[in-house]
Amino acid sequence: MRTQLKKDEKVALITKLHWFPTLFNKFAFGLLCSIIGIKIGGYGLCLTIAAILFCVYKYFEWQKNIWIVTNFRVIDEFGLLSLNAKESPLDKINNVSFSQNFMERNWGYGTVVIQTAAGHGATTYSGVENPQKLKDTITTMQEEYKNSFAKNQAKELANIFGQVQQNNNSNSISVELEKLFDLKLKGIISEDEYNKLKAKLLNA
Repeated sequence: MRTQLKKDEKVALITKLHWFPTLFNKFAFGLLCSIIGIKIGGYGLCLTIAAILFCVYKYFEWQKNIWIVTNFRVIDEFGLLSLNAKESPLDKINNVSFSQNFMERNWGYGTVVIQTAAGHGATTYSGVENPQKLKDTITTMQEEYKNSFAKNQAKELANIFGQVQQNNNSNSISVELEKLFDLKLKGIISEDEYNKLKAKLLNA
């Protein structure tokens, strides 16, 4: 993988497209062109060399087309001569599903659909290697992310009320109200939670 990880970010899974739907047709075409080039001879050998180079390029391109699931996001990384990456934060993913027909199930690949809260909606990935593992890893990381988020929220709130109890004065309450407002801006607490906690602070 070529995408730089963030602080405390850990990789849970790296997967890619299955070789059969991705490379089989290309390699078959390249082999056919190679055979034709050899039979023609002369300038036909140029066709053989071009076909071999085409197959080599497609192989390394396949190796670089990967998905990375971390404890923060899902990264779709692709491109051989250039790096292209598209990511979906775990908290923005609404649903993940996969499907396999009879042949796909036997060969071990399928389609994964990731629905996000972003404007582009659902993204469909076809020919994914072991699609169920990708889907299960994403949902597992989402659960861990939610649990971690809840723990951090509880810790932040405990720190706020702990400071107020230790320093029960107007300056302390003002500082803690600012912290509370910051939590609301970060999306850690909702508007309703903010108002209730603010009232609790002011009445402390």
